[in-house]
Amino acid sequence: MPQAVRVTRTGGPEVLDVAETEVGAPGAGDLLVDVAAAGVNYIDTYQREGIYPIELPFTLGLEGAGTVAEIGADVTGFAVGDRVAWQGALGSYAQRALVPAGIAVRVPDPVSDEVAAATLLQGVTAHYLVASTYPVSDGDTILVHAAAGGVGLLLIQLAKARGARVIGTVSTEEKDQLARGAGADEVIRYDRVDFAEAVRELTGGEGVSVVYDGVGKSTVDGSLKSLKRRGLLALFGAASGAVPPIDPQRLNAGGSLYLTRPTAADYTATREELDWRAKDLFDAVADGTLDIRIGGRYPLADVRTAHEDLQGRRTTGKLLLIP
Repeated sequence: MPQAVRVTRTGGPEVLDVAETEVGAPGAGDLLVDVAAAGVNYIDTYQREGIYPIELPFTLGLEGAGTVAEIGADVTGFAVGDRVAWQGALGSYAQRALVPAGIAVRVPDPVSDEVAAATLLQGVTAHYLVASTYPVSDGDTILVHAAAGGVGLLLIQLAKARGARVIGTVSTEEKDQLARGAGADEVIRYDRVDFAEAVRELTGGEGVSVVYDGVGKSTVDGSLKSLKRRGLLALFGAASGAVPPIDPQRLNAGGSLYLTRPTAADYTATREELDWRAKDLFDAVADGTLDIRIGGRYPLADVRTAHEDLQGRRTTGKLLLIP
């Protein structure tokens, strides 16, 4: 039987176990996929810890890429042997996975399985943030937290392609260089200075149009202070912990600010929207305008290490499990 990473109790990385798991035949509307690579994401740690509750036991992982082995009834647009990628299918940390055809996209020939698995979840996140949550345009100045992380590096590249001035925050010299290499105009070492004060200095006291904040608890106050009048804070993650409730009066006092907590499901709710975002991303990868940095590859047996490295902020770019 194929192996998979199972969670039988919530907790730290120690609760992750690799076990043989029966997958079964694909049901109506599903694809059975031989997984070539699975993406490791922060949301996986929230599910593992029980912050996002899931009925136990379950196979972890929401993102991957591989080859279609079998097709269920009522599936159109896919054939056995097609290379596909997906984000949003629980059970992706596995050698074989059942994937709803409705969330799968075909991978074009110039894009490898590993790059496809490293692109979709974080890429769709970055795409909806700059194209829809706050449509970045020429002349905008924006702030990207964790600028050397998987989403951060993509946000920088996509925002620069739209003409933005990008300010990033990082914690090490290596990450500073990575963010600049992706196109960041200014990089702030938040471990050395107050990033909100630095943003004000870099913008002549005005602040930025939008803050893309996937860090959460430790950055939210400074993020609000970094915004210009009628600026938008897009909280799309909580790597440092859950954000406490925010009094709406803080938005008033900050300059009629906007606050949103977007999620990918609401920005890929239709087939057309999913295909648009995936095509934009894969086209940009294929023509070399979007560089996908794979920061680490781990066998399934090393899944605990992958989670420890991710949460310990010892990584840059995207982490992959290779079944």
